Amino acid sequence: MSDPKTSVPTATDTAIPHTLHYKVWPKRLPHRITPPATSLWHNLAVSALRYPDKAALVFFGRVFTYAEVLQKAERLAATLHEMGVQKGDRVVLNMQNCPQWVIAHFAILRANAVVVPVNPMNRAEELKHYITDPDAEVAITTADLAPELAKANARLPPAERLRHMVITHYSDAFDLHAQGAEGAEVVPPAWQDWLCTRHGEPDAPGCGVTRWTDALATGSPGRLPAHSATPQDLAVLPYTSGTTGLPKGCMHTHASIMHNAVAGSLWGNSTPENRVLAVVPMFHITGMVSVLHTSIYGGATLIIMPRWDRELAGRLISRWRVTHWANIPTMVIDLLASPDFADFDLSSLVQIGGGGAAMPQAVAQRLWAQYGLRFAEGYGLTETAAPSHSNPPDATKQQCLGVPFVSTEARVIDPVTLKEVPQGERGEIIIYGPQNFSGYWKRPEATAEAFIEFEGKRFFRSGDLGHMDEEGYFFITDRLKRMINASGFKVWPAEVEALMFKHPAIQEACIISTRDAYRGETVKAVVVLRLEAKGKTTENDIIDWCKDNMAAYKYPRVVQFVDALPKSGSGKVMWRTLQEAETGKA
Repeated sequence: MSDPKTSVPTATDTAIPHTLHYKVWPKRLPHRITPPATSLWHNLAVSALRYPDKAALVFFGRVFTYAEVLQKAERLAATLHEMGVQKGDRVVLNMQNCPQWVIAHFAILRANAVVVPVNPMNRAEELKHYITDPDAEVAITTADLAPELAKANARLPPAERLRHMVITHYSDAFDLHAQGAEGAEVVPPAWQDWLCTRHGEPDAPGCGVTRWTDALATGSPGRLPAHSATPQDLAVLPYTSGTTGLPKGCMHTHASIMHNAVAGSLWGNSTPENRVLAVVPMFHITGMVSVLHTSIYGGATLIIMPRWDRELAGRLISRWRVTHWANIPTMVIDLLASPDFADFDLSSLVQIGGGGAAMPQAVAQRLWAQYGLRFAEGYGLTETAAPSHSNPPDATKQQCLGVPFVSTEARVIDPVTLKEVPQGERGEIIIYGPQNFSGYWKRPEATAEAFIEFEGKRFFRSGDLGHMDEEGYFFITDRLKRMINASGFKVWPAEVEALMFKHPAIQEACIISTRDAYRGETVKAVVVLRLEAKGKTTENDIIDWCKDNMAAYKYPRVVQFVDALPKSGSGKVMWRTLQEAETGKA
């Protein structure tokens, strides 16, 4: 990759400068980096060598040191090897955030195998795909999820089934007897049955079941083959949902994940003293790369939450003096709305940011006014190992994707002509960088469609519409498929949602299309009201406010109040679910 400072500009470069963002680039950082030429496993091994007695993971008061995490991962890797897992084999990992997720993830890598992270919200019919598509024979899961996985396995032909399951209980990672003791971090009451119950083993005919504790006790690292994975070897196979069809596996090598782990650490000005709130799901690319791998590479401490709970998050940030928190904006909105918010101490936070949706301007301004925190938004996809764009920590723009990340280039093209559009005009964002995935597992046609040869380089087509401003910052408009055509006027839902967040009664809003006899399509808002506004604010109040604050073609003609918006395991609002339900009604 040529250096923009020394390369000869092309005609395209002259027309549209692609180094504008270097004016706001952190002066302490190079534009490109050379990541370690080692596997991801070595990051844990090196941190354990440097900081053996340092806290790596914290889970409901239980502290795991780096040496302990390394030892447990090696023991589990040995058990996986004894089960027949060989280099390049895919192993399913299906659980919520917990220390076992981290240990199992690194154990799979130590065994020279490939991690297949699965959304724990999936049910049996969905789970079948995650067994058969990657040709997995071994899965590691939790006791609460094991019955669903066993059910999926039983529905498959014998030749396509899992051969082994390793099953853990969440309470294997914390002291049940300490619950309620003075000073202990208590499991939220709503989670008591889920996290503290010792579930029975599932009926799994033809599939061997091994308890987590037994897997760690019997695994013999001395019989484990040498770690031989190279940066070019496949490391993780996360799945991504498209607009149609079954989820596709994104092939990421050790090198593609390593780049963003190292770049993320540098970008966030990280040190080994970081204390990171790990609440973004680790099965999701953001949690896996920007939280887990970035932290382990830097020797930081992860304070782990299995799911989002605003009261627990507030207590953990206060008690453990959390310094870094990657999140979904909806989490911040929820925490700020807590009736106990005044009791939380957020003064230790030095960096907060995230993606998945734009942070409402009013919320970002409150964070700055009260805590001096700039919410740094970022952007990326499963295919780009999380960030392809990020806001420089000291030069953030609100409701903005940021600038192309370390070692990364981005362009905006016309999705039809595939030609670059003028600066400031809307088009499809395409991305080139070392974090890009290798392709879709077993889907060469889809892989070919996902990339474009542009300026002699292989750019990934994001499928997202946006534009670049005069300083090189990128802004997203919406997905190519998510657009409302109202009497010929194009309405972009993300823009309407951002405006609606300014209404004092609105906690969350999702814009979808609904049928209209005259306009063809019109705008509908699905709204969650703030607690204090319920019963006092009507649908017409919202419509009238929108009419006063938006262009005539843009404001919602229909408003529906709901108690909560559907969200994915990573916390993103599932607008497609709402849209499909609305389309079905029509």
